[in-house]
Amino acid sequence: MTRPVARNGFGLTVADAEPNLRVIEAGMSLFARRRSHLREWRRNRGCSTPVSGVQVYDARLAAAMLVHGIGCILTLNVTDFGRYAGITAVHPSGV
Repeated sequence: MTRPVARNGFGLTVADAEPNLRVIEAGMSLFARRRSHLREWRRNRGCSTPVSGVQVYDARLAAAMLVHGIGCILTLNVTDFGRYAGITAVHPSGV
């Protein structure tokens, strides 16, 4: 929903997307494990800035990592993961 219109999204702000997310979530049945990931993602715990657009994919991965106690990720995308407290992003060249 927050992905820019130019990149096939709706271009909504995080605040404008919130009511839509509530409607979608109300109509879903989630497995318990998935529900904890969703709650963590929605809270953006440890995230230094609001997440929107294509950044939500990293946010979902970070949420799953935090739920499962995984604190390190090997990624080419070190900068974007740097916003999450409790997650260390390592570039392959640093291994």
